[in-house]
Amino acid sequence: MKIIVDAMGGDNAPGAIVQGALEANRTHGLEILLVGRTEEILRAVEACGEKTLPAGVEIKGATEVVEIADDPATAFKVKKDSSLTVGLNLLKEGAGDAFVSAGSTGALLSGATLVTKRIRGIRRAAMGPTIPVLGGRAILCDCGANAECTPEYLLQFAYLGSFYAQRVQGVERPRVGLLNIGAEAEKGDDLRHETYPLLQAAAEQGRLNFIGNVEANDVMLGKADVVVTDGFTGNILLKGLEGTAKFLLKELKGVFLSSTRGKLAAGMVKGDLEQMKKLLDPSEVGGTPFLGISKPVIKAHGGSDARAITNAVLRAAEYAQSGFIADIAANIDHMRVQGEM
Repeated sequence: MKIIVDAMGGDNAPGAIVQGALEANRTHGLEILLVGRTEEILRAVEACGEKTLPAGVEIKGATEVVEIADDPATAFKVKKDSSLTVGLNLLKEGAGDAFVSAGSTGALLSGATLVTKRIRGIRRAAMGPTIPVLGGRAILCDCGANAECTPEYLLQFAYLGSFYAQRVQGVERPRVGLLNIGAEAEKGDDLRHETYPLLQAAAEQGRLNFIGNVEANDVMLGKADVVVTDGFTGNILLKGLEGTAKFLLKELKGVFLSSTRGKLAAGMVKGDLEQMKKLLDPSEVGGTPFLGISKPVIKAHGGSDARAITNAVLRAAEYAQSGFIADIAANIDHMRVQGEM
């Protein structure tokens, strides 16, 4: 596996990006192709205690950087020698098996769509993060790439999430739920009303394990392995979960530190609390895949530290080895809605 890494993308670039990529190389033997300003990357490598590039690590020079202030729809075109644009072109040309970037989400999505291209027949690429739920994790698809959707988009998101859960997360028969304001089939808006029978038909054909509508509280209780929704609603759910997790951790910390008894209790359950914190920490996942793109592209959080980048690189390698993209290409005929073509 050779993973292409945008060394200049993210708030902590290039230091944390390089450190995380080098750790993935050291601990898992992954080949790394760092893309960006060569001198800055070499200084970051030296800061990690390496006098020369480790075996299996290369640098591809790129003089420009896509900034947050740049127009995400055109940045990768305007800055043709940016680390993001050069990295995506390397992926397209087969110089690596996957691409990881902590840079601008919009620019990365636009670039992945127009440079690397979508899988033939996929109408829109979706962001499919894994979120912590009771009993494990679930795929949320979409979480922000497509604010406005059609029923066909949601049908395809269901397939994308289901195949990803099977191939990458090892879920044998993923339960697919349609995010809605009620469990009954008649609940929700026109988009949900029109999507429900499409998912139900796919279930009757044995292609999806559709369990019906799921409410937000059902999501957190682990009722579904794949949660299907439009990007607008999905992003609200995701940000709400992140905020709730931070709130709970701060409140728990306050409870345990408020008294001597609490501090003693904290000492007794310290290991369990660390496990809980780890479950809620997005750095443990590392990155979010752009599902539907013809080659593996992983978006790491803009504020990623070295540990998050290491995990993002590992996720990229798992994704590249999974066979997910081949599954989607082989089943694309079942993911179309004739009236919307």
